[in-house]
Amino acid sequence: MTKSARRLTPKVPPLPGTSRRAQYSASTRRALVDAAEGLFTEHGYAATSLDAIVAEARVTKGALYHHYSGKQALFEAVFERVESAGAASIEASLQGHRDPWQKALSGLHAFLEVVRQPSYSRIVIQDGPSVLGYERFREQEERSTFAYVLDIVGAVLSTGEWDLDPEMQHTFARIFFGAMSSSGTSVSTSEDADAEAERVEVAIAFILSGLRTLAEEGAELRPGPLEVTSS
Repeated sequence: MTKSARRLTPKVPPLPGTSRRAQYSASTRRALVDAAEGLFTEHGYAATSLDAIVAEARVTKGALYHHYSGKQALFEAVFERVESAGAASIEASLQGHRDPWQKALSGLHAFLEVVRQPSYSRIVIQDGPSVLGYERFREQEERSTFAYVLDIVGAVLSTGEWDLDPEMQHTFARIFFGAMSSSGTSVSTSEDADAEAERVEVAIAFILSGLRTLAEEGAELRPGPLEVTSS
């Protein structure tokens, strides 16, 4: 957060029943996370020092270590806030859609908007895997967004005459989740993120339209080689 932005930020009123010490502690954590988010977004994790963070937050390094064990712990707090905000935006886009196909397209559009946000792009997609480690990154990602993908896939598959068990629905969801995760990286690291997002949206919408056609035609879902018929 820049100095000018800080001057415009309204003071948060004290919470009833909280001590002044607790209020000060919460304010310090918030200042550190705000400062770290801005610096991580602009410069990346590796190029951001703790000295720069405490200077931006206007706190001492001792105050930082009182709340966080170090730069990685502070990054994890920033990551969780940014990733949770992105997930909330996607969740909001899914509300109010009765048609599952429109719901899927709305969720896709919201996701592609989220991954183009500078903070999400840099902190979650670009720095997240290396700082958190791939396994922890995937766990966090699945904990916040996989449920929405599973919900969308379940709604879409229910339009066909397919009696799928939960395991098969999870398989579909993981395939789509993997595609979304890969496309998020593609958009985030592209020199023209808007153009890449448009290409991704067209490609995934095309795949969904194919699945919709299969559902409407009553195609069977069974194991075995794909049979292609020619007219």
